[in-house]
Amino acid sequence: MKILLDENINVRFKLLFPSHHEVYTIRDMQWNGIKNGILLKLLEQHQFDCFIIVDKNLPYQQNISNLPCTIVVLDVFKNTLKHITPLIPMVLDKLVNVKDKKVIVISENI
Repeated sequence: MKILLDENINVRFKLLFPSHHEVYTIRDMQWNGIKNGILLKLLEQHQFDCFIIVDKNLPYQQNISNLPCTIVVLDVFKNTLKHITPLIPMVLDKLVNVKDKKVIVISENI
């Protein structure tokens, strides 16, 4: 699975994924500062399967009826590695079972 981590997610988060996933950061792709609408087009052009974000507003700001890939929103109190790391098992579980391009919200409050 080809995964992109949004630029406001700690780059060390990508090291938590099993090696069979291709995980890139916005910095890896040199897409820093690109707005969400253009970013969604780039996700499609580069055939990403998943985009992991902490921006809870993106699904409301963009037309999600025609998503280029699955979007996973990490709903955390504070966007730090300490808060997002415990979510990795849930992220991996959701990615295994995802069949449609949709928005999935994973909360640390579960």
